[in-house]
Amino acid sequence: MTTNDTTKVKPLWLSMEENISILAPQDLTKENLEASIQRIAGELDNAGYNVSRHGNNLFDLRMAVDRALNVGSSLLKDFNTALASLTLDDVSDPYSATTRLLDDIRTTWPEIMKSERRADLIAMVEKTKLNLLIAKAKGLAGDDGIRLLINEKVDFQVITKAMEITEEKVDAVNEQIKKERAERTRVATLLEAVADKSDLEKVRHLFDNDVSEALVLEMAKVDQGTIDAAKKAMEEELKEKQRLAEEEAVRKKAEAEGPALENIKPEEMLDHIEAIREIMEFSEEEKEIRVMCEQSAIPKALVDIAVSEPEKLDELEKKAEG
Repeated sequence: MTTNDTTKVKPLWLSMEENISILAPQDLTKENLEASIQRIAGELDNAGYNVSRHGNNLFDLRMAVDRALNVGSSLLKDFNTALASLTLDDVSDPYSATTRLLDDIRTTWPEIMKSERRADLIAMVEKTKLNLLIAKAKGLAGDDGIRLLINEKVDFQVITKAMEITEEKVDAVNEQIKKERAERTRVATLLEAVADKSDLEKVRHLFDNDVSEALVLEMAKVDQGTIDAAKKAMEEELKEKQRLAEEEAVRKKAEAEGPALENIKPEEMLDHIEAIREIMEFSEEEKEIRVMCEQSAIPKALVDIAVSEPEKLDELEKKAEG
């Protein structure tokens, strides 16, 4: 389809038909007919075409006017009327749409089937498609209209003009589309890796790889029930992992703190008390004492006594000595 505003020299046959289409009924009366033809020829001459002094071109003009007089309409008017009735679905393929249009009016206007005119007619259908796309885009919310035109490969300059936005805005939306396409490619690869798995396993695999729920629904082609089942199973697993992690944290904490006082063997108690005293000779700061005791693997229960009630160390020492 035509997706930009690039203009080119209009073909002579189309310029002739445009001039004929705006003739009033009185212009085609017997007494005004020749003057109307000469006036059109002169206007075409002024537009850069050689008609009034070119035998073949002037003959073609006369034939076109004569056909319009006989039909009671004009080729271009009838073609444009047919164009105006088309929907976006009708022009999804401009080439096929053009063929259908020609089939509809070729009986009345057999000259429209001339091979040199087909490219011009296709361009007109493409322009109609572009106009319909722009009209639809303007009716969409947010950036959806811009997205529609980008996805239809409409030239960015046309988009900025039609949607009255900046080039930066079009670029930003285009970058977002690229990211979304890249994400779909990634998800397709993830699905290939679990192609032989159940729907539930596919969904869990996608969730494990941070795929959004909306994209899972779209690309994995599963129902909401499967999504919900996968999420529930994953939540239960997460709770179990959290429970095990908490248990492990408690175990490690207990391991780091060492045994309770009543579980410390006498000989170990004496060694720990001796080490604490050496540390306390080195520093009187509780924080430093605790750090050095921890580095020496002294049980926390014993360290707590050393920093809060150091006098009890003597009592514990005597008890350990028996």
